[in-house]
Amino acid sequence: MTVDLYANEVVVKAGDTTKTVDNNKKKIPGKLIVTNQRVYFKAIEQANESHNLEILPETIEEVIFFGGLFSTKGLNVVTKDGLTHSFPLKKRDEIGHLINSMY
Repeated sequence: MTVDLYANEVVVKAGDTTKTVDNNKKKIPGKLIVTNQRVYFKAIEQANESHNLEILPETIEEVIFFGGLFSTKGLNVVTKDGLTHSFPLKKRDEIGHLINSMY
């Protein structure tokens, strides 16, 4: 799995996650990658590459932290077009703060 980076773009933090699609019925394993220019979800399996996602900072409306002590931790990234992208993450706090600092 490789991500094509833009000029002067570097990966700041990455974490294993799953992207939920089709009304929470299908889970796509992949990585959530935060660079100095964007947020990117990259599916692990080539068959799921249609679910790859690029989120630019100017399109982010809000980042919502979910989960806690006894439930799965993760992030919901809400974009200005009204879509909510949900990512369960072990590094939720670190990655969430990085994304919040981007927009």
